[in-house]
Amino acid sequence: MARRAEELARSFVTGGTLFEELGFYYVGPIDGHNLDHLLPVLKNIRDSKETGPILIHAVTEKGHGYLSAEQAEDKWQQRCEIRTVVTGAQAKSTPKAPQYTTVFAKSLIKEAEKDERIIAITAAMPSGTGLNLFGDKFPKRTFDVGIAEQHAVTFARASPPKA
Repeated sequence: MARRAEELARSFVTGGTLFEELGFYYVGPIDGHNLDHLLPVLKNIRDSKETGPILIHAVTEKGHGYLSAEQAEDKWQQRCEIRTVVTGAQAKSTPKAPQYTTVFAKSLIKEAEKDERIIAITAAMPSGTGLNLFGDKFPKRTFDVGIAEQHAVTFARASPPKA
């Protein structure tokens, strides 16, 4: 029993053993930005005789090597046209109607001004959802749970914290 506990504890430190215990052939961690290392690993896996699921643990950094994306906390999450590659300035069409996120944020703020029980919960995309505007107005009633949508739902179900 002690030996099994030691193996389990070691698997949490090394990573691979845990996935192998779950039936995955584990490869990694690999620097996902080093193509000279990554491509041969992918080719070896493609050509391997493994028949079960294969988990490739590639470590990457959002926007790696592109300063505009590295510095933008919540931008560059989807494809967009770029006007200037050097600065990262985006080409945007002239909207004919107000943006949905702005309408949503203004409506939520209007309701929150009347009801102090209203809070905003976002999963790491405040400006993409318009909740950054709500957060500017009500910082103690705005919560960013990071990239954890399941936690956001659970957090929303809990009693609201006292401001």
